[in-house]
Amino acid sequence: MIINFARRAHDHNWELDPITRSLLDTDFYKLLMLQFIWKNFPQVHATFSLINRTSQARLGDAIDVDQLREQLENTRQLRFSRSELIWLAGNSFYGRRGIFEQGFLEWLERDFRLSDYELTVDDGQINLHFHGLWSATSMWEIYALSIIGELKTRASLKLLGELELDILYARAKTRLWEKMERLRGVPMLSVSDFGTRRRHSFLWHEYVVKAMRDTLGHGFVGTSNAYLAYKHDLEAIGTNGHELPMAMAALADNDEELRTAQYRLLELWQQSYQGELLILLPDTFGSTQFLRDAPDWVANWTGQRIDSKDAYLAGDEYIAWLERHDRDPRKKRLIASDALDVEQILGLHAYFAGRIRNGATPDDFQSARDFADCDRWVPERRVRFSTGWGTLLTNDFRNCNPQGGENFNPVSLVCKLTEIEGRPTVKLSDNYAKALGDAKETERYRRVFGVAGLADVPVLT
Repeated sequence: MIINFARRAHDHNWELDPITRSLLDTDFYKLLMLQFIWKNFPQVHATFSLINRTSQARLGDAIDVDQLREQLENTRQLRFSRSELIWLAGNSFYGRRGIFEQGFLEWLERDFRLSDYELTVDDGQINLHFHGLWSATSMWEIYALSIIGELKTRASLKLLGELELDILYARAKTRLWEKMERLRGVPMLSVSDFGTRRRHSFLWHEYVVKAMRDTLGHGFVGTSNAYLAYKHDLEAIGTNGHELPMAMAALADNDEELRTAQYRLLELWQQSYQGELLILLPDTFGSTQFLRDAPDWVANWTGQRIDSKDAYLAGDEYIAWLERHDRDPRKKRLIASDALDVEQILGLHAYFAGRIRNGATPDDFQSARDFADCDRWVPERRVRFSTGWGTLLTNDFRNCNPQGGENFNPVSLVCKLTEIEGRPTVKLSDNYAKALGDAKETERYRRVFGVAGLADVPVLT
């Protein structure tokens, strides 16, 4: 796919171009969670709120709020097309057809509507909230993030001349190629795209995904973006996210119910999906306490995704936990997905997907050539390791701006569940800097779950 991004940015009337082209233009796990919510919590009300963790980025000043409202309204008017519903019904996901129930698909076609929203700007920051049924608010998360991210991109592009736009995209393409070159040919590589929520733009995202597929071959295993999977016949990647344990915990009536809510959720999830899609996301209230207190049957789940903990520590912790429960780690899946770039992907792959010897360390493996030296690395997996590459795959324009400055740097923007049935939600995370929630409730959660294994590190993306 050849796109002259510079010419398009220079000539195009952005106001005529909708950012959300399809309701499938979201992370695949949002669709899986939506079916779970539709099936188990159809009358529960929720609130999602935008949170800018990069507070120095004054998005309310950079983005035209009227354009934001127009894009949100455009998204609200979208409906699933018949061909998209046929794809959801008939495609195989994770080797299985029929993951999406007929009743759910009929509901998507007949009744699904996104909720209304509240939008204001206060002291340079965007205040955006979505209130309504949980099933009508949950999907806003990715749409809102990708809309705001692309409006920020468009505003920055308008500041550049045609030659500067050429230079911007030439530098970004060169950087992308250099990253792919370092990954191409790495044995046992398994990388997927997780970059929808903070992408540079839809068109750049699509360009990157096709470039990864064409360059890495079997090493690129799919995309979390359901629309790109549908459009380009790729594997759709994803299972579940933090909002589910956050909701279950907030609905608990006492401390004991709060402590066990994360495991009751797992029971309900595996019942809803007949024992499929069993990837743990243990860090909502801290990975260490989750594994420490988990019932033995939790070790039967297929694998674990690492989201907010040092991936080396979290992977070792998971492998040791499996071994204590007499499960073979080599049969389990470990997915790293937090703030990754090519250096981290190569190092983690060396550490978990093989056996390092002769005094080598993960930092010694910076390209496919390093892995070819079998005296230092043996492809004898410790665990079935893969990576979900996000922001620094689909939005790495750092230092590409010929005018200088940080206009094109990604912003750590999230849209999280903040209330469920009028009760405040909390996310502790493995990283104190990523904790979210009312201060009083957050303190209560830390008392109930403890703080073992939590750290305080900068949030990059």
